[in-house]
Amino acid sequence: MKKSLISLAILGAVSNVALAQSSVTIYGIVDAGLVRETGGKAGGVTKVTSGVGSASRIGFRGTEDLGGGLSAVFTLEGGFGADTGAGDAAGLFQRQSFVGLVSKDAGALTLGRQYTPYYNALSQVADPFGAGLAGTAKNLFPSSSSASTVGNPTRASNSVNYKSPSLSGFGVELQYALGETNPASAGRQVGGAVTYSNGPLNARIAYNNRNATAAVGDTEHNTLYAVNYDFQVVKAFGAYSIDKGLSSSPLPNGAAYVVPGIASANSTSLLAGLTAPVGANGTVIASYIRKNDKEAANRDADQWALGYTYALSKRTNTYVAYAKIKNKNGAAYTVGNNTEAGSGNKAFNLGIKHTF
Repeated sequence: MKKSLISLAILGAVSNVALAQSSVTIYGIVDAGLVRETGGKAGGVTKVTSGVGSASRIGFRGTEDLGGGLSAVFTLEGGFGADTGAGDAAGLFQRQSFVGLVSKDAGALTLGRQYTPYYNALSQVADPFGAGLAGTAKNLFPSSSSASTVGNPTRASNSVNYKSPSLSGFGVELQYALGETNPASAGRQVGGAVTYSNGPLNARIAYNNRNATAAVGDTEHNTLYAVNYDFQVVKAFGAYSIDKGLSSSPLPNGAAYVVPGIASANSTSLLAGLTAPVGANGTVIASYIRKNDKEAANRDADQWALGYTYALSKRTNTYVAYAKIKNKNGAAYTVGNNTEAGSGNKAFNLGIKHTF
């Protein structure tokens, strides 16, 4: 009996150690706001929208310590509509779904559906709106708010990612996504980024190459230069993107206007923006984006955006934003937000976001 009790105690101790080495975190965002859109063929549209600033989501993130500085990790993340309660129609864990290994010395290797290095650079470094609200850079940069994956280097399915550890502020991220078709090149996506972070300075160069179909020449090339610098009183942002190929710069909602737009196959995008603290909890956000169509039609566009967020706590903030696009020569860009493509050339947002 005594030996049995000792054995049970040892087994319990071992089990507790094993459990202590593993962890699973449930996290998410609930974001909903009032959106007013004008300037399109639908006229004035007023709605309650989910994911205006950041897409509403719920996720599971886990890690297991394998010893020797090596860990197993996974992420499963799905989207939902806070306005309706419905799950995202694209699937259960359509936002992120990957598993892999992380080494403190060698970096991270993960497989599954993941963000592209290009989108990470745009949302994390380039855009003062963080790819959300009416001022999102996705309105004019080639990372559409549309649900379509054509010409949208936001995420890549069937991808293998490698992210190096930081060395004197420098880091590298590489991605290869298989098209899983015949020919193998159709749908294939290759991307990468070089990062540098040192105190108030963050800089990143990212590239994305996607074979949209098996058609000859149907290849998208997107190169992004992104930087931000925190001057304390104000944080400045800048970005420049070079986009070439048939689907390199898609229209988020080309059918929003009476005359449908035609996407450019050769363009550049330039962004200048800032964030500035106001008091202890407020932040002003502003940006200007210039879309320069290099084709003969010269379908250019300019976007001006202004926003304000107020932190009610570390997890909850309110927001208000307005953006306007001036389309030229038949350009058909729309003012959307983090989740929706928009239905016109002007939009106003007012809402609240809670993270957990």
